[in-house]
Amino acid sequence: MKLIIFYDSSCPLCIAEMRQLQKHNNHQQLFFEDILASDFNQRFPYISITEASAVLHGLYFPEPQQSPQLLLGLDVTYLAWRSIGKKRWIALLRWPIIRFFADKCYLFFARNRYKISYLFTGKSRCKNCKID
Repeated sequence: MKLIIFYDSSCPLCIAEMRQLQKHNNHQQLFFEDILASDFNQRFPYISITEASAVLHGLYFPEPQQSPQLLLGLDVTYLAWRSIGKKRWIALLRWPIIRFFADKCYLFFARNRYKISYLFTGKSRCKNCKID
């Protein structure tokens, strides 16, 4: 299994979560790609930066020979944490009835992540933030 997560390096909360994921990525199943990298369009022409900025994107490779599946939002978050065996409670957010509301809350967060980041970190945006 392999999962490429396309994240926004200017978002303090996004960076914090990517750092947590990287810290527990012992089997190197997760790969992180900054959508704001200068060469992003050349390396991933099939991923829209605008769309990936609006909703978290991930490419999931279930098996090495299988075609990747595009995942969005909390589906990416759930698979990432499941793959490293942490935050098992996130599975609740994928249950049928809860999923609808969780996805709506996620979209609110994604639209307002810079304001929410400011509330929690005192910074609305990062400059030169890295996950490594």
